[in-house]
Amino acid sequence: MLELGKNGKYDIVITEIGGTVGDIESLPFVEAVRQLQWELPEEDTVVIHLTLIPYLKAAKELKTKPTQHSVRMLSQEGVHPDIIVCRTERTLSPDLRRKIALFCNVKQEAVIEAADAPTIYEVPLAMMREKLDIICLKKLNITGYKEPELSRWKEFLDKLKYPKSKVNIGLIGKYIELQDAYKSILEAFVHAGAINECHVQVVNVHSEFIDEENVAEKLSGLDGLLVAPGFGYRGVEGKITAVKYARENGLPFFGICLGMQMAVIEFARNVLGIKDAHSTEMNPDTPNPVIDLMEEQKEISAKGGTMRLGSYPCEIVPGSLAFSIYNNTSITERHRHRWEFNNNYLSKFEHAGMVPSGKNPDTNLVEIVELPAHPFYIGVQYHPELKSTVENPHPLFVSFIKASKAFAEKKNEAKSPLLQSEII
Repeated sequence: MLELGKNGKYDIVITEIGGTVGDIESLPFVEAVRQLQWELPEEDTVVIHLTLIPYLKAAKELKTKPTQHSVRMLSQEGVHPDIIVCRTERTLSPDLRRKIALFCNVKQEAVIEAADAPTIYEVPLAMMREKLDIICLKKLNITGYKEPELSRWKEFLDKLKYPKSKVNIGLIGKYIELQDAYKSILEAFVHAGAINECHVQVVNVHSEFIDEENVAEKLSGLDGLLVAPGFGYRGVEGKITAVKYARENGLPFFGICLGMQMAVIEFARNVLGIKDAHSTEMNPDTPNPVIDLMEEQKEISAKGGTMRLGSYPCEIVPGSLAFSIYNNTSITERHRHRWEFNNNYLSKFEHAGMVPSGKNPDTNLVEIVELPAHPFYIGVQYHPELKSTVENPHPLFVSFIKASKAFAEKKNEAKSPLLQSEII
């Protein structure tokens, strides 16, 4: 942190320390903060301590004792918080704020209420109302600052709260039971939904339980299908079956990383007629590895060395769906994977109608595949969800939700004549 501040590039360095005060795992980090507070001038550091103010329903009151104990333990480690942010499900009264300030040795204005919010995107505005930003700047002796420009953020929140339509998006994955496994994807849906003034209702579908017998029943009510990333064999056949359903029924499809690879395998099996097509990740002995490790990776025994990790460039074919989405021929996206599209099969895929619309310019590896004959069908080897933000929703997600919205509207229009005849 000291080095980041010395180079003059940053005015403020924000560091978050997770965990709970008193945990053995967090002690080295707490000690680092203690040394930082000791070494730097007082006006160059500010320590914000996040605590919980539990509400006891039986007693109908908020309790400050956990916060007092937490601050006391932190002080015993040599770290003295300047600001205390209180997570609470009820409003903090002035008396409670005075009590916390008195027994935790902070100013009353530095006791910040962080009440539960309907969405995390309301939290920055709530913190502004509590003047957390002003208090921090004052403590750091920073003056001459401008009011933050949050008009786009507020516009986003308005669209998020009052959507004009709704789409049902199937999220096909094998970690559905883990709430945060697809967190970035879910937040990217929120960003894209707001831009389209549309509420995105995510329908979790466990890929391990999808087969040819039940796929129509599980997916028929959807307006779009996203096949999620992942590793390993479990649930891949269900993903392949789901991709096939989307391709054959004109359902907007979006595949990410493993989802793109499953689209390639499905197309090879059911369009090219290569019934034993697979990935060497799942079947190392497959005679038709349409998804495979690069030749230079195959001799590497340490798995970390085989992973393509970080930001890589991609060249997009003009006139493709990908080009219409990005409106650019050169992009960079973040990767986290080992297996790749096997270019030995590329000509067969192209001849059958699957277009490799994006490639890495240095290695010629396929990054994007699409089907021009389909209403919306695209798979990407990278992870676009990692770059999506409130003010810059990722264009792939925006376009996918837009296509799903059009699909839903068309479906509803097809139903409306029947409804009219029933009314008559």
